[in-house]
Amino acid sequence: MDDIYMLADAIILNRMGNHLKAVRLKQNITQQSLADTAGVSLSSLKKIEKGEIKSFDSFLRILRTLGKLDVLQPLVDEEQLSPSEYYELVQSNANRHQRQRAIGRFVNNVNREKLEW
Repeated sequence: MDDIYMLADAIILNRMGNHLKAVRLKQNITQQSLADTAGVSLSSLKKIEKGEIKSFDSFLRILRTLGKLDVLQPLVDEEQLSPSEYYELVQSNANRHQRQRAIGRFVNNVNREKLEW
């Protein structure tokens, strides 16, 4: 198995399209039937099977129809933080959102105006 990080985007898309086509053929589903059931055009399905995946929405519909949506499960699962990671995250956000007064430039401009009068 290739390291996916070493593959070009076009190769990854091509392999994904080929895999969808293989799944469709294993399930003995025609392109027209899959397109109709998934709610995508036949031309979109043909492009996706060639690796031309332009519409993520269409891609999701096809995955759902083929029963392969579970391949995206790791992307929709919420990341679980340990108590210490959660504490650090809350503390870093609290420190970042503290307001500070802008006094340097404003005071200098006020003093200049008073001096010019």
